[in-house]
Amino acid sequence: MDSKNEVYIGIDLSNSRTLLSFYKPNMAEPVTVSTVVGSENYAIPTFLAKKKGLGQWFYGDEAKRRVMQSEAVAVEDIYNLSLSKAEITVDGQVYEARELLVVFFKKLFSIPGVSAASEHLKKLVVCVEQVSLEVMELLNFVGSRIGISSDSIMIIDRRESFYYYAYNQKSELFLYDIVLFDYSGSNMVSNYITRNQNTRPQIITIETENHGEIVDKRDATFENILKERFGNKIISSVYLVGDGFDGDWMKTSLAYMCKGRKVYLGQNLYSKGACYSGLVKDGVKEWPFIYIGDNELKLNLSIKILDENELKFLTLIDAGESWYEAKGQCEVIIDGEPDIEFYIQRPESRDAHVEVLELTDMPDRENRTTRLRIEARPVSDKEIEIKITDLGFGEISPATDKTWEHTIALR
Repeated sequence: MDSKNEVYIGIDLSNSRTLLSFYKPNMAEPVTVSTVVGSENYAIPTFLAKKKGLGQWFYGDEAKRRVMQSEAVAVEDIYNLSLSKAEITVDGQVYEARELLVVFFKKLFSIPGVSAASEHLKKLVVCVEQVSLEVMELLNFVGSRIGISSDSIMIIDRRESFYYYAYNQKSELFLYDIVLFDYSGSNMVSNYITRNQNTRPQIITIETENHGEIVDKRDATFENILKERFGNKIISSVYLVGDGFDGDWMKTSLAYMCKGRKVYLGQNLYSKGACYSGLVKDGVKEWPFIYIGDNELKLNLSIKILDENELKFLTLIDAGESWYEAKGQCEVIIDGEPDIEFYIQRPESRDAHVEVLELTDMPDRENRTTRLRIEARPVSDKEIEIKITDLGFGEISPATDKTWEHTIALR
């Protein structure tokens, strides 16, 4: 595939609504699609409807309209029901919820502009409220059913998606701290973002606070939240996301926010950030930052090797990778004692902790005639399972397929 035609698609998926953006290398920024030509209402209800008595499906606002006109049967809560692997009865027929989520995704990919772009899909990035093994399994299933391999799918949470969005803006917008207020649900949630410019790469930290539901005197209450959250800190930019900010109720709070800060209101920051994350993960864009969130690995894992008579560190696992997706593998030849030294390092530290795994009951062979496969797979954000397999050395030393297993944990 010509890299000039490669497309990154970002989807912000929730049980109530979905937003979709896509990015091509020749574009200034990702474009968010609307199902209504010329409209900036990008939110597509995560909603299906089946035409009564026929196998025709509708989605989004059209599905809701068809249901109101009594032409179709509604299918709500598709995402949550898919996660629980539920079955749904629609118009007298039983369906697996996750198969209906596949139908919804096929409808999304049929939107004009998206359908053409998806022919050159490089990566689909889906951002959700919270990543889990169930979410990973579900979205990889959906991807496989619409013809997208697991290697071309990424799943991230909304905080990580916004991190990619914020640091892809003009540098003056992240010169100092950044604050995101999300008022998508009943509660207002804020994310305070800082970066440590003294580390390489620069470490990004996000502190989240739930401010609860704002019922009365919204303007005054929000202004008090702002004053408490901002304090005496220097903030470059403030972003507002969610339909809770709709309407003309922000007066004094907006005036306070705008004092020396850039303020942005938008629906589609997460879906755009998802596009940017694909670019960064693929190495298309230079990225001097690292974010260690709930789903990201908190340690670097490497081994020391001799490569063409030069000692080097070979990294098996990088901090900042999603522990759900990360894996590392290499093959080495033992020179000397039958043991492997693993170097464990926090991303913010230059010091490394060393763990030595002794390969007991190793077959008695001449030096440098034992080849090993080393596999590293995280089991949490702070633990990595190591599996070492004896591959032998051709006809000189037949493989025994003996294995050694060990779990490395961050201290």
